[in-house]
Parts: sequence; C-alpha cells; structure tokens
Amino acid sequence: MIDTSATVALNIERIFVRKLPVLLVIVGAALALTGCSAASNPSADASAASSAACAAPGTISDSVKVAGDFGTSPKVTFKSPLAGPKATERSVVVTGKGKEKAKKGSLVEVSYTAYNATTGKTIDTTEYGANAKSTQLSVDKSKYIPGLVAAVNCSVSGDRVVAVIPPADGFGTQGSTGFGITAKDSMIFVIDVNKVSAPPVVLAKANGADQKVEAGLPAVKLAKNGAPTITIPKTAAPADLKIAALKKGTGTVVGEGDTVTVQYTGVIWASGKTFDSSWTKGEPISFPTSGVIPGFGKALVGQSVGSQVMAVIPPAEGYGAAGVPKAGIGGTDTLVFVVDILGTTPAAK
Repeated sequence: MIDTSATVALNIERIFVRKLPVLLVIVGAALALTGCSAASNPSADASAASSAACAAPGTISDSVKVAGDFGTSPKVTFKSPLAGPKATERSVVVTGKGKEKAKKGSLVEVSYTAYNATTGKTIDTTEYGANAKSTQLSVDKSKYIPGLVAAVNCSVSGDRVVAVIPPADGFGTQGSTGFGITAKDSMIFVIDVNKVSAPPVVLAKANGADQKVEAGLPAVKLAKNGAPTITIPKTAAPADLKIAALKKGTGTVVGEGDTVTVQYTGVIWASGKTFDSSWTKGEPISFPTSGVIPGFGKALVGQSVGSQVMAVIPPAEGYGAAGVPKAGIGGTDTLVFVVDILGTTPAAK
C-alpha cells in the first residue's frame, strides 16, 4: 500500500489543457499542447463535447481511499500499480450541499491532487484552504482531457471526487513525458469542487456600435457570420503595440485574469497571411487573459463584451525573437489580431 500524500507544484494547464491554438503559447512557457488521440480530429472533439456524461463509480475508483476534510490536502492511499478501468470511474467520497449541478458548459472551480496510478507518484497538486486560489475549468471535452471533464461533470460545490482516468480518457497513446505518464498509465484525481457556476451567456459575434479607426491600421471586412478578412496596408508595421476598438460593446468589462470567450483571426503583417483563426474551426474558444501573449491580453482587458478589437502586436509584445516557426511566424514579425469578445467570466478568487 502506497501513501501518496506528498505534494508537488506544477502548472495545471500543462496537464489539463487538451489542445490550444497558437496564440495561447506564452513566451518562455512550456505548455504541453497534447491530449488524447481524438485531439487531432476536430469533429471528434465536437462530438465528445456534445455527449459529456457523468462518470459512474466503480470498483477501481471505490478502492482509492481518501482521508481528510474537504478543503484540506487529502491523504490518499491505493494499491500500486493500479490497473485502470476501460472508462473513467468517479466516486464521490464527500457529498456537497451546493444547488447548482455541473453540466455541459458550466464553470467549475476546483482544488485537486493528481497521481500516476502505476507508480503511485504525485504528478500535480494545487493549494487548499479558504485563502487558496481555485483553479477554474469548464465542462467541455473539446478543451480538456475527457476524463477530467467526466470527473467534474454532475458535481455540486462541496463534493470531493475520486476519479480514475484511463489513457483513453487522458493523454491517449501519446502519454505525457512532462508528467511521467506513459501510454499505459492511468491517472487518479482527487478533486474538491469549490464552486459551480451556470454556463456563461455567449454572443454569436460582436454586436457593438461601429467605431472610427485610426488611419494607417489594417482594413477589416466582415462576412455575414462576423468572420473578418484583414487587409494589411502597404506601409511598415508600427513599432509599438496598437489597440483599436472596431466595435464597442455594452456588456461586462473584461478584467485581468478573467476567462474570456472569443472568436479571432491572426494575420502576419509582412505577408498578410492568416496563421490562425477560430472562425475556421467552427466555434469560439475560452481562455484566461493571463494565459496569452502580452499584447493579446492587453487588447482584451478593459474592453466590454460585444466589442470587436484589433491588436497590432510587435514581437516584443508577442512571441519575441524566437517566433513560432511552425505557424510561419518569424522573430521580427508583427502580428494583427481581430477579436470578437463574446463573453467573460471573473477569475477564480
């Protein structure tokens, strides 16, 4: 029997995030942009997201013993190596009294500790307690590994959940070298559900009033669905960060660290080529304003939901001298983003 109460401090996004667009790469950070094998198939992701279900308890999740009160670091014991189930099993070891039940699109604030079920090693943990900052995620299999979504789905605040996640619902055949998870290793999560919020209301496209734009910036033409076409002027790119509101919304103001939902298109100034666009992927994307390149975050904070914003981002406010070669972005490239701000959720306290 292995006692796995030891803790480590790692970055949640490295293990939770299933796939992210290129704009979410933070300069100097090493995010693991991998998930299960379905991550390479957008249609599979959409199907998974639409069929999110509550994971049932099983003999394997029931075999994981958890001591300690909700809101405190758990003392967890289980037999190692622990063979994982075929599908995620979820056992509620402390039943909460919350009224809002997590469902597709809900925002869930959690504290958690995660383990490699084969080795018994702790692979990730957060802080616990009244003054600890919760980690916020959404019930959406297109953004997070499916087993994690199944673990928090159907929960209420006050629940402490044990989830055993097999590779098929985790990192698949790729595993995760950063966490020492192989393609054969299951994961165990012990999750305290601190808060459950209803799915946020999200606009289809920016609906704010048109604004007069500074001369010399790229021209933007919108399709009927709101998707922008960006035309770069035949001039040199600005040396400094430029932020311009193309439409001014009247919704909630985006705060530092808030989780925003947006549609966006990114273009390279020098070539005029689009290197990334959520519009072509069929759905908006959500992320914290603190989790993106500096210029992109600055363009969002202080803007209102319903706004459309242009950000002209020099390398120093973007990907720096390294660029992003896989996306065709060089170290001297200035980028242009046009972003529709469709919704925002306050950062977890």
